[in-house]
Amino acid sequence: MPVPIPEQLKNLARPRINRAPSPVLALSLPWLLVMLGSLTPALPVIASAPIMPPLGFLFLLGWLHLRPGIMPVWAGLPLGLLDDLFSGQPLGSAMMLWSLATIGMDFVETRFPWRGFMQNWLVASTVIAGYLLMAAWFAAVHRQPGLLLAMLPQIALSILIYPIAVQVVGLIDRLRLIPVRVV
Repeated sequence: MPVPIPEQLKNLARPRINRAPSPVLALSLPWLLVMLGSLTPALPVIASAPIMPPLGFLFLLGWLHLRPGIMPVWAGLPLGLLDDLFSGQPLGSAMMLWSLATIGMDFVETRFPWRGFMQNWLVASTVIAGYLLMAAWFAAVHRQPGLLLAMLPQIALSILIYPIAVQVVGLIDRLRLIPVRVV
C-alpha cells in the first residue's frame, strides 16, 4: 500500500489567500539557474570534439522566451563574464555574444510579441548556431577548417536540447512563484 502524501505537500502549490511569492526567490532563481548552467564545463566529460551544449546560454534564452521582462537587457554582460571564467573561452567573448543575444531577443520580443513555440525555436536555433560559430571564431578555430566541421554535432545537439532547457526553465519558474510569504 502506498504511503499517503502529507498535508503540507498537498497544499504546497495550491493558491492560498493572503500569500505571495518571496521576492528574493522570485528575483534570484533565474540568475542562479543561468549561473549553474554556466558551470557545466567544470563537469568531468571527456570528448575529442566539442559536444556539450552551452547550458547557461540555453537557460538564458529560455528565460528570455518564457518570461521576457524578467531579466534586463544588460544581464548578458555579468552572466557572460561568469561563463567566460568557467568555459575557457577568451575573456570577453561570451560577455559580448550574450549581450548581443539579449539585445537581439529584446528586439524580437518588441517586434513580434505574439509568437508560437515553433517561431521561438527557430529564433533560438538561429541565435544558438550564431553564438557557437562566433564563439569558435573568437577561439581562433577558423584557422583550422576541420574543427568547424567537428562543431556541427554540438550545434545540432544544442538546438535539439533547447526545448528541454525551456521545460527546466518552466519548472523553475513554477517553483519561483510558489506563495510562501504572508502578505
